[in-house]
Amino acid sequence: MHQRRSIRTILTRSLYPPLFLPLVVWAVATPHAAPQTPAATPAPQAAAAPAPPPPIVSPEVSADRRVTFRFRAPNAKEVFLSREGAQRVAMTRDDSGVWSVTTDALEPDMYGYSFVADGVSLVDPSNTLIKPNLLGLSSMVHVPSADASLPWEVTNVPHGMVHHHFYRSGVIGDDRDYYVYTPPGYDAAAKTMYPVLYLLHGFSDDASGWTAVGRANVILDNLIAQGKAKPMLVVMTLGYGAPEIVSRTLPQSARAGLRDKNMGNYKKALLTEVIPQVEKSYRASGDRANRAIAGLSMGGAESLFTGLTTLDHFAWIAGFSAGGLGEDFNATFPALDAKAAPQIKLLWIACGTDDRLIEPNRKFREWLKTKGIQPTEIETPGAHTWMVWRRNLATVAPLLFQSKSVATPATKNTSY
Repeated sequence: MHQRRSIRTILTRSLYPPLFLPLVVWAVATPHAAPQTPAATPAPQAAAAPAPPPPIVSPEVSADRRVTFRFRAPNAKEVFLSREGAQRVAMTRDDSGVWSVTTDALEPDMYGYSFVADGVSLVDPSNTLIKPNLLGLSSMVHVPSADASLPWEVTNVPHGMVHHHFYRSGVIGDDRDYYVYTPPGYDAAAKTMYPVLYLLHGFSDDASGWTAVGRANVILDNLIAQGKAKPMLVVMTLGYGAPEIVSRTLPQSARAGLRDKNMGNYKKALLTEVIPQVEKSYRASGDRANRAIAGLSMGGAESLFTGLTTLDHFAWIAGFSAGGLGEDFNATFPALDAKAAPQIKLLWIACGTDDRLIEPNRKFREWLKTKGIQPTEIETPGAHTWMVWRRNLATVAPLLFQSKSVATPATKNTSY
């Protein structure tokens, strides 16, 4: 029926001018079909993800105290192990692209290390034990002693607590932090007052250096449990009076020019901001006989400078591998003379015999003697490393806050 109606329409409209015909014929002859959709092109199959490489173990400490370090870097041309207190050594690559090296037996301790791949220093991605530093992170490995006898190894003794504080420094103009160790049994509501050790880190460290790397809280836990050290508070501050001194882009020559500003501002911030906060918040004694200051490297210089120029605040002073006092000691300590000697209960100056700072420390000790001040002189094996400074703290902490001043040892050379 539909087909005949279409033909009649064509015949009738043939009477119209010829120009119209093609239009009518086209309209009738075109089939009424649904629009055609082009066939979809099949999506390419995603390539299967390659299987992840097998995990590697690094560092691996063996029973004989040899340590194997491993680092996966198949495209690296050369990789070295850089270990604290040792020369860097080349690592060997296997067919799977894993570089490795095994040390000789190491003395029980904690060691910092990093990998240097084609000139770039890198942490060990297989190790979560990190050594914090403002200029370059590294990793750490613990080679344990057979009986957990090292002072910084955790043992089954009562443990103190480490508190983290933040404040705005008006002296320095920045936001900064400090840590406070309270000994086991510390009770903020009790009437007991505690002596305080202000403990300073070195250049490029942050305020966590003495807990994260130096293990000061563990050392104090063990010494107190053994009855070797008096229960005390330990305050670990950020040691930069001129924070720009630790900028990555600052030339070395410019750092030397900031020495006085760095030490002067740090001293002012410590005396006017940190100490008042600590003595307000904790059962901290305000008596100079119950205050000590000690530090390592840059912090050693700051400790000696702050302590010896404010003897009304500190009676116990120690420097570990102190660096940064300059060469003109008369200019740095213009008022220091023999009259200061009776006020000092301990002036303990230590340095490793392999440390580049051994000669400046020897010169400073000799200069003190010309002023009528006799320091306790300590020289031990070792370089400019945390392995030396942990031992320094473990040695000096039992000497602090004793009823009598500490006598100067007969010999400079001391083995731990």
